Amino acid sequence: MTHTVENEQVYDVVVLGAGPVGENVVDRVRAAGLSAAIVESELIGGECSYWACMPSKALLRPAIARSDARAVAGLREAVRGPLDAPEVLAHRNEVVGDWKDDAQLDWLDSTGARVFRGHGRFLGPRRVEVVSPEGERHVLTARHAVAVCTGSRALLPELPGLPGARPWTSREATSSSHVPERLVVVGGGVVGAEMATAWQALGSRVTVLARGGRLLPRMEPFVGEHVAAALTERGADIRDASVTAVVRDGGTGPVTAVLEGGDRVEGDEVLFATGRAPRTEDIGLETVGLEPGSWLDVDDSLRVRGSDWLYAVGDVNRRALLTHQGKYQARIAGAAIAARARGDALPDAGNWGAYTATADHAAVPQVVFTDPEAAAVGLTLAGAERAGLRVRAVDLDLGGVAGAGLYAQGYRGHARMVVDLDREVVVGASFVGPAVGELLHSATVAVVGEVPIARLWHAVPSYPTLSEAWLRLLEAYRG
Repeated sequence: MTHTVENEQVYDVVVLGAGPVGENVVDRVRAAGLSAAIVESELIGGECSYWACMPSKALLRPAIARSDARAVAGLREAVRGPLDAPEVLAHRNEVVGDWKDDAQLDWLDSTGARVFRGHGRFLGPRRVEVVSPEGERHVLTARHAVAVCTGSRALLPELPGLPGARPWTSREATSSSHVPERLVVVGGGVVGAEMATAWQALGSRVTVLARGGRLLPRMEPFVGEHVAAALTERGADIRDASVTAVVRDGGTGPVTAVLEGGDRVEGDEVLFATGRAPRTEDIGLETVGLEPGSWLDVDDSLRVRGSDWLYAVGDVNRRALLTHQGKYQARIAGAAIAARARGDALPDAGNWGAYTATADHAAVPQVVFTDPEAAAVGLTLAGAERAGLRVRAVDLDLGGVAGAGLYAQGYRGHARMVVDLDREVVVGASFVGPAVGELLHSATVAVVGEVPIARLWHAVPSYPTLSEAWLRLLEAYRG
């Protein structure tokens, strides 16, 4: 129930941020019988729904489907033409609900949580002030917990000329209503690689500027090499370069990236995909003893270290900046908040089962929807070696798997399995190639479950599918 005390509304739990993470925290605590309020300053559904996962995949799906079709005998001639860019953009708009959140709001209301639209800011421990766009003020007090689920934002470097150059960030790249004739992409990470893939397929001439000329640097080296080769074959220019300044005279017309050494690259738009920062700069962290704009350090129950009431869930804790991991954390946090509200004693360390985000440590899965796709879970070979594990990497040319040849003529791809030799379990797996995202969950189960290699032999892959890659990897491991 909600009570009014000195003009303050009291709830069991207050959540800042109504993206997928905040929504899942609310869903879990409401299912446990706790009252909840949730605060959102933008659209209900958050970054993923309107400017990240959903619109980016709507842009990428036609590109990947066309590429797949062109590798199938009897079909390739039917898909020789360009993509219908206006239709792709219109479908993207439909996927994001034309940037309206009515459906998301209806679902959130159905949970029984109270939704407050406006900017939320701490007034002190357990107290949050919300100021609506109309200037209406609410003060919310939490009996048990406040969860910060405000996510992250694009981080722009401090470069001469950049503020006036109207650069794209991930938001503009996924919501643009026009196809730029020339697009300069600064950064070779996930956002840079995916958006280079999407806009090139829609007709842009793409130049990617990445340090070392390397794409997807956090994955196994062969992954980025395959993606870069495919982009280059389709006309992209991928350069080893660092940008020192950006110029767009008068804020209109072409934009120029000035490179270290003096070279210049001109485009009609420039996308900076150079990192993320937590959205914690203006939520009153200083009133609870924390630094504004900082990432929030949490334990495995997602509770901020040093606090018995404050939780930080999703991107803001920097454990894994992925929507699916944030939702996973939200389920853990909701369970932990509810358990503590009941008075259940949780230890300060150890494996608490449903109350700990243990998968965040070494079993984070990710699919990058480039063409070809990239997918990985767990440790890379270099990461495992840095962790001090005695490991062996087993590599496989995916083009030799029977299912790959049926999926696409001339299939090109690669897989790697990293095995802990002392325990004989898989601690990492990486794939690159068409449709490899569908191989990832089996790899995730193997890594999370620490399934012994001796048992994986009995997980028989269906023939002829891409999943037969597992059999070939195990055969190569056994020698």
